[in-house]
Amino acid sequence: MATSTPDTLEKGSKGDVTSSHNRRWALGFLIAAIITYLFYAFVVPNLGAAGKTFVSTWIPAVATNEALVWVICAVGLNIVVGYAGLLDLGFVAFWAIGGYTAGWIMSTFIQAVNPGFYLASAAYPDQPGIHLNWWLVLIIAACLCAFAGVLIGAPTLRLKSDYLALVTLAFGEIIPQVFLNADKFTNGARGIAPLDNVSPLPFGPSAISIGDVKIPISQPLGPFDTSAKFLLFAIVAAFAIFVSLRIREGRLGRAWLAIREDELAASMMGVPLMRTKLAAYAVGAFMGGMGGVVYAIHTNSVFPDRFTFSISILLLAMIVLGGMGNVWGVMIGALGLAWFNSTGLPQFGFWFNGQFGTAINFPSYSFLILGAILVLMMLFRREGLFPETRTRQILREAERSDAEELDGGEA
Repeated sequence: MATSTPDTLEKGSKGDVTSSHNRRWALGFLIAAIITYLFYAFVVPNLGAAGKTFVSTWIPAVATNEALVWVICAVGLNIVVGYAGLLDLGFVAFWAIGGYTAGWIMSTFIQAVNPGFYLASAAYPDQPGIHLNWWLVLIIAACLCAFAGVLIGAPTLRLKSDYLALVTLAFGEIIPQVFLNADKFTNGARGIAPLDNVSPLPFGPSAISIGDVKIPISQPLGPFDTSAKFLLFAIVAAFAIFVSLRIREGRLGRAWLAIREDELAASMMGVPLMRTKLAAYAVGAFMGGMGGVVYAIHTNSVFPDRFTFSISILLLAMIVLGGMGNVWGVMIGALGLAWFNSTGLPQFGFWFNGQFGTAINFPSYSFLILGAILVLMMLFRREGLFPETRTRQILREAERSDAEELDGGEA
């Protein structure tokens, strides 16, 4: 009969604690998503003029939806940086590839396909181009980005530290420039717009009949259906978080953590470095592609000037601020910085200038403020606001004295 050793019991106890912790956070995410949807769908329309003005000024639905895009991409980058310890400064490339994939197969851009090809799409009939349901586009773009992640990651596997950062930075700069200059394939600076309307369900009836009442369940969503789009974006974000958590607890996730802690020791213990690193690039890029599609649906367009290097830096700042390696901390960091960058700082500037009669352009100082926050974080809380347990223990470990080092060496 099998017996349980103390080590086995300790690992089982840690696993139970982690599972319980994740369940609490998942329940909190679900409750927050439901409350947010009900708030924008039913509470805001019934508010008075002052209430609607406050919501549209400080917490607009558009900014909330965009924050979910940042969450999806930040969770993807966290796999590369937080799990595997591979510094990636070109993650915006996958965001761009995902967005342009949506532009190619969710619009009239490919005029050569005439009559158009339709598959469960909410697009108007008799249009040229390829028109696929956005759920199918999500899968196609994510898989394409995963393949691109392997292609980009393969040449960089022998590089470390600053050299790896420089190469990924180069890829992040090259790919948006390709989209900008390849007019024949991307429409250049003019971009691709508009995209097809979103159909919530890939297949099935557009409505359910209950007696004489018809309840629409798959009506096309226009650009201003922000509440319904919030639900769809929240589902994609929940999927990204779920995949990230499940992989981390599995064999691949433990291999990533081993490489992050000590690559040489991991290789000596039998971890295949090349396959494991490529898997990190592929899974991270997969989520970046999903984020690109969601962003294209959010803005109903794709333009090359939106995929700048600053996006990669902001995503990295979200991970550092929230807690590198901790999915839930990264989610909080992404939501906070996305709101601060798009809404919080500009509105604070309007309020400040109105109160004190100044004319300070606060949004122009966004990266100065963000840089100052990161410097303070590195000085006083390097592990982030919601750190991973392993990272907190390493960074908060007391330094050993010279005598202890000598004793340890003699031992």
